[in-house]
Amino acid sequence: MSESFYLFSDGELRRKDNVLRMTAPDGNYKDIKINMTRDIYLFGEVSMNTKTLNYAGQLSIPIHIFNYYGFYTGSFYPKETNVSGKLLVEQVMHFSDNDKRLNIAKAFIEAASYNILRNVRYYNERDRDLEMTINEIKNLRDSISSVTDINSLMGVEGSIRKVYYACWTKIINQEVDFEKRVKRPPDNIVNTLISFVNSLIYTSCLSEIYTTQLNPTVSYLHSPGERRFSLCLDLSEVFKPLIVDRLIFSILNRNMISEKDFEQDSNYYYLKESGRKKILKEYDESLSRTINHKELGRKVSYRHLMRLECYKLVKHLMGDKIYEGFKIWW
Repeated sequence: MSESFYLFSDGELRRKDNVLRMTAPDGNYKDIKINMTRDIYLFGEVSMNTKTLNYAGQLSIPIHIFNYYGFYTGSFYPKETNVSGKLLVEQVMHFSDNDKRLNIAKAFIEAASYNILRNVRYYNERDRDLEMTINEIKNLRDSISSVTDINSLMGVEGSIRKVYYACWTKIINQEVDFEKRVKRPPDNIVNTLISFVNSLIYTSCLSEIYTTQLNPTVSYLHSPGERRFSLCLDLSEVFKPLIVDRLIFSILNRNMISEKDFEQDSNYYYLKESGRKKILKEYDESLSRTINHKELGRKVSYRHLMRLECYKLVKHLMGDKIYEGFKIWW
């Protein structure tokens, strides 16, 4: 089974015979089992040469890069070998046709908002008094089918998220300063956690898209733009409630993360290396968690659910089966 490798040491990543070797400034090194590697995450000041990138490219291994503060800065995306001109044409045509684009975008928000509602119901059953939040989200979800353009759909999605985030202080056991979502820059520990784990699921979706014939720059909910893989943003919306939000609730409610795992720099917060390591361990375990898939009749991991979502989108684009976003059933 292939794995993700998370490397924190400052130093040099280079090819050494048939492995990639991470060498720290003190001379200690770690060899990456290249034949078992799905993707690589780099945190810290790491230098690489073209031999390293060529080797990763030959083996189809994406490398995701985060800066000193733990913020995602970009990915080395190997040359695509699993390509389909026909699928690319269909992908673009579904974007260019307003009705086709809107139908796919609605499916993303329908699934994402359903999964949000499942989270709220779960904690309401544990005496968090969230009935009002549940009713507000239900009412907002009812309006999804009637929107006629992407901007209105994004407005509904934003309203659902606003209501959802407003109840987080009831879900989280710790005393946290969290009133609303602030992205650039994150202004408290909860916003910092959301930004960090969101970037992880974004890159995970990118790695899964890479295994398919989908083009990651052509999207439907989020507008395609320069220098970003916007289809990852679309797909990640579906899985944020299941993976990102539940992970954050879990680590805070188990007191695994607290103020001491963060640093404040002028007007924003960022995670210390110790905090990032804790989260990455939990994140990797979340992706490895399995559920009994109702349609496939077998166990699949959370990570594989992302790949299945890509396949479902391919079938929709090729006219085989209407896309319906993944919804939590347990």
